[in-house]
Amino acid sequence: MKKRLAIFSCLIAFGFSAMAQTVPQVIPALQSWEGKKGKLELPENGRIVIDPACAEVLEDAGYMLAEDLKTMFGMEYERVAGKAKAGDIYMTLNDKDSEYGDESYRLTIGSYVSISAPAAKGAFWGTRTLLQMLHNQPDGLQKGQALDYPTYRQRGFMIDVGRKFFSMDFLEQYIKIMAFYKMNLLQVHLNDNGFVQFFDNDWNRTYAAFRLECDSFPGLTAKDGSYSKEEFKAFQKTAARYGIDVIPEIDVPAHSLAFTHYNPELAADNTAYGMDHLDLYKDEVYEFLDTLFAEYIGGEDPVFVGPYVHIGTDEYNRKEAEQFRHFTNYYINYIKKFGKTPVIWGSLDVMKGKTEVNLEGCYVNAWNYDWMNVQSALDQGAKVVNMCDAYLYIVPAAGYYYDFLNYRMLYEKWTAGMMHKGEPADADTPGFMGSMFAVWNDHVGNGISQQDVHYRTFPALQLMSDKLWKGNNSENVPYEQFEALCRTTPEAPGINLLGKVEGKVEVTEAGSPVTLDGSAAVCTRVAEIGYPYSVEFSICPDTNPAIDAILFKGPHAEFITNWENTGKFAFRRDGYEFVFHGYRLPAGEWTKIRIEGDTEGTSLYVNGELAERLEGRIREVYNRTYNRKDRMFYHETLVFPLLKIGDEHMGFKGKISDVTAEQK
Repeated sequence: MKKRLAIFSCLIAFGFSAMAQTVPQVIPALQSWEGKKGKLELPENGRIVIDPACAEVLEDAGYMLAEDLKTMFGMEYERVAGKAKAGDIYMTLNDKDSEYGDESYRLTIGSYVSISAPAAKGAFWGTRTLLQMLHNQPDGLQKGQALDYPTYRQRGFMIDVGRKFFSMDFLEQYIKIMAFYKMNLLQVHLNDNGFVQFFDNDWNRTYAAFRLECDSFPGLTAKDGSYSKEEFKAFQKTAARYGIDVIPEIDVPAHSLAFTHYNPELAADNTAYGMDHLDLYKDEVYEFLDTLFAEYIGGEDPVFVGPYVHIGTDEYNRKEAEQFRHFTNYYINYIKKFGKTPVIWGSLDVMKGKTEVNLEGCYVNAWNYDWMNVQSALDQGAKVVNMCDAYLYIVPAAGYYYDFLNYRMLYEKWTAGMMHKGEPADADTPGFMGSMFAVWNDHVGNGISQQDVHYRTFPALQLMSDKLWKGNNSENVPYEQFEALCRTTPEAPGINLLGKVEGKVEVTEAGSPVTLDGSAAVCTRVAEIGYPYSVEFSICPDTNPAIDAILFKGPHAEFITNWENTGKFAFRRDGYEFVFHGYRLPAGEWTKIRIEGDTEGTSLYVNGELAERLEGRIREVYNRTYNRKDRMFYHETLVFPLLKIGDEHMGFKGKISDVTAEQK
C-alpha cells in the first residue's frame, strides 16, 4: 500500500502543478488523475450503457445514476445493455484494478465516459464522482483518467437517536448524503438517557428512550419517536444499495435507563452507580437482554440486516470491572452465535481484571485513549476504528467537546490513526480499519433541531470523507481551497437540508397581496431557507384573527401567528415551541415584519426595529452526584419554512404581501 500511495502521490502532485486547471475538483479528492487535452460535453438526452456481461450486477447503480442525472441536471438518460458510443456513459466490471479493493474504480473520460471497477460498490462510487464532476465542470468534462480507491476501509459517522429522535426521512436523506461523499458506515445509537441533574436529580423522571418497535417487551418503545421493525429493516437495505453498512447499537450495560424504567428490577444499586446501570449479577438482566437481542438478530429474516451489531459496553462504574468483563465477553460470544460481528466501545484498559474477553474478530470503537489502548486491542485480534473523543466528538450546544469540529486542524494536522496520545496506527497497520466521527445529543431538551445537527455534521462529513478516502492532501490543496469546494458542492442529489437559496427570492409577487381565509394555503417554489437568512413580509390579520394560525409551513417547521390568542408570533419544530413574547401583532392593520435566523438564534424585527432576539437562554442546575452547578444552553433556532403560506386546516386569516427571502 505504501508503495502504491507513493506512486499516485507523484501522479496527483503532477496533476496539481502542471495541470492545475484540469484536475477534477471533487470530495473526496481523487487518488490519481492523468489529464488529456479537450473536454467532453454530455448530451441532455443520452444513454447509460451497461456491459451485458455484468448487466444484472450493475443494474441498480445504473438506475440510481439515471435518477440522479435527472434530479441534479434535468438530463434524461435511458439505460441499455450493449457497447458504448460517443456521448454515452459506459459501466463495466473487470479485475484490472482488483488489487485496490472492491471500492476502487477507474473513470475514463474520452469520447464517452467509462466507469470500470472490480465490484459493483466501486462502480457506484464512480457514479458519485461523475455527478460531482458534472456539477463542478458545467462547461464540459475535462478528458482524462482517474484511478481512485480509499485509503481506509471504514469511513463513518455515528448519530445518537436515543437522546434526540431523528425521523426516518432524515436518516434516509443522510444515507444519500453519506454515499455522495463515499462514506460507508453509519452507526445508529438506538437507546440512551439524559443526565439526571437536568431532571431534578431524580432517575425516575430522567428522560430515556429506546427507539425500536419491540414485541417481546410491550411498552419499552419510546412514545415520542420510534422506528417500526419493518421500516428500520427497509432503511438498512436502502443503505446497502448506497454502499453503506448500518451498525445498529443497543447500548448496555450503562446508558440503559430505558430498560430500567421499563423494569426497575433490572437496575443496579442506583445510589452507588445510578439507575442507568444494569445489575450485572442478576440472571434477569441476562434473560432480558438475550431476549431483546434475539428479537432483532434471530430468525431467517432478522431486523438487523447487516453484518454488525453494536452492544455498547462503555462508561460502566469501574468498581465492577471484573463482572463487567464477564458481561462483555458473554455478549460478544452471544452476538457471534447469530452469525453477526460484535462491535463494542473500547473500555477494557480501564475495566481491568482477570476475566478474559475474547476480542478476536470483534470491532472496537477506540473512543478514548485512557479507556482503551489501541495497540493492545489490535494485538488481541480486534479490528479497531478510531473515534477519538478529543478530535471527533460533536455535542451540540453543550459547552464541552466540540459544538463544531476544528475543521482546519483536522484537515491540516489530523490523521485517521491519531488518538489523544500519539498516532498508534496508519492505513497499513493490520486490523486498523479507519475512523468515524460522532454526534451526541447529551443535553436532552435543549432545543437542538435535526437541521441544527446537520449544520454541524455535514461539514464534518465532507472533511472526514476527504481525510479517510484520499488521506493527507493539505500540501496539494490548501485548506482555504478545500473549504471553498465544500461550500459549493451539493449535499446530495435532490437534498437541501441546509436550505440553500440563491440570491434574494420573491416568494410572492411584489405588490400583490395574498388573501387567506384560514382554510387555504398557497404553495411556493421555496421549501425553506437556511442560516443565515432574512425573511420579510407585510401582514394584515383579520379583525377576528384565527388562534394559533399557521402563517408559513415547511418540511420541518411551522411559523405561527396569534399564539394562544395573544397576538404573538411563535414557531414549532422538532417537538419544540418557541414564542416571541416581546411583541403582539395588531389585528386589522398592516405591519412590516422581518425574521432573521442563524445558527445561534432567531430575531424578530417590526417596522425595521428589533423587537426580540431568541438566543442565549441558560438553565442552571445543581449536580448532586458531583456537587457542582451545571448549565443547559437552549437553542431557539429556525430554518424558516416557506413551502406553504397558510394552511388548509389551521391557517392564517388575513392578508400577506411582498414575501421575500434572502440568504446572507
